[in-house]
Amino acid sequence: MGSSPNRIVATVFGAVYLLVGLLGFFVTGPIGFIATEGGLLLGVFEVNPLHNIAHLLIGAALLIAGLAGARPAKTVNITVGAAYLLLGVVGFFLVGTPANILALNAPDHFLHLASAIVLLGVGLAAERSPRVATA
Repeated sequence: MGSSPNRIVATVFGAVYLLVGLLGFFVTGPIGFIATEGGLLLGVFEVNPLHNIAHLLIGAALLIAGLAGARPAKTVNITVGAAYLLLGVVGFFLVGTPANILALNAPDHFLHLASAIVLLGVGLAAERSPRVATA
């Protein structure tokens, strides 16, 4: 995998999000696919089956990109980081509304914002092309 920060972060986050997606199905048995209230994963994070599938897809994208190389990892880190930043902010306004189809709660928003900071931070700062001064 090399020492690329983007590859390491994408691979680790991808594996974690895949695991979270799988574990989520253990707490969402009787819950509707897009229920606005879900089961508690780790006793804190609310999830429903759609939320679990989102974690699986995001985890797969990150893991595949991390294993593919620094450039795809950087692209996916930035893309997922931006999506999580948006979801982290918008999510606060969705709780308690019918639009909360991912069964988000406040701990989810803070976790999404933390993920966004790491993914965007690494994606935007690491593997930058050196600028060559021209005379």
